[in-house]
Amino acid sequence: MLDIRHIVKQYSHHRALDDISLHVPKGSIFGLLGPNGAGKTSLIRIINQITAPDSGEIYFDGQLLHPKHIERIGYLPEERGLYKKMKIGEQMLYLAQLKGLSKGDATLRIRKWFEKLQIENWWNKKVEDLSKGMQQKVQFVATVVHEPDLIILDEPFSGFDPVNAQVIQEEILELNRKGATIIYSTHRMESVEQLCDYIALINKAKKVLDGPVREIKRSYQQQVYVIEFSVQHDGQVPNFSETSLFDVIEEKTAIDNHEVTIRLKNDSTLNNILLFLINQVDIRQIREVVPSMHDIFIDHVTESSTSKFPHYE
Repeated sequence: MLDIRHIVKQYSHHRALDDISLHVPKGSIFGLLGPNGAGKTSLIRIINQITAPDSGEIYFDGQLLHPKHIERIGYLPEERGLYKKMKIGEQMLYLAQLKGLSKGDATLRIRKWFEKLQIENWWNKKVEDLSKGMQQKVQFVATVVHEPDLIILDEPFSGFDPVNAQVIQEEILELNRKGATIIYSTHRMESVEQLCDYIALINKAKKVLDGPVREIKRSYQQQVYVIEFSVQHDGQVPNFSETSLFDVIEEKTAIDNHEVTIRLKNDSTLNNILLFLINQVDIRQIREVVPSMHDIFIDHVTESSTSKFPHYE
């Protein structure tokens, strides 16, 4: 859906984007990640043609980005872009018509979305009468009412309580299932793993990481496992130091439950570990220690970090 090629953006003495290249697959949910001030919003503004790059090109659905593409894009900014004194229904009609809808089509679609989000009685309210979360609901409708092919969401869950955040998340997933490509910009990692197929991490104006979420997480795997078990009738806990299959990172012992964290050595496999333990303990659970996107994010943006997560020594 988007090919972003070597984008550079300079503001006076500050370089906001430094040779950024990204590929956003059609039909994906693409996480644009980075700390505050990393350059995410600058890139979003260029995609929306609010500003222009100093150099580089963006291709939208195979074509060089052009003003005509604006009608195929929906943009939910982090900061509210609504007129506070204007009635919500009139405002939604105005914004929908700016995106190319007729007044009749816009009215039908807006009412459908208002019913779906249970805000039918907000038509004649003013934005200034709504809470931050309520305003975000209205802005979400304005973003998607024209059924855009590309939806850009900049911190879409800001201001929502957990219930409404879940409602909006389900609507985002439904829009994606219907074919929309979604760029989800955030510096919060809680929902990235639930939503995103691909991510790119920008830090200090540069791209430092990108790719499919599963592959990125796989690249951080360190063959570390937690094994929970109970001892058999003789009550003896195995002497893990006697095996060359793994290193023991940590052991926890309770009356009827034991837990050991191990890292596989050499060419050992989990099957080898099972064969070693199966006649000595009753295995209750084995789980791999896989870093979260939060951990990976912190590892890449923390300057003082000198080793990759997980930080097992």
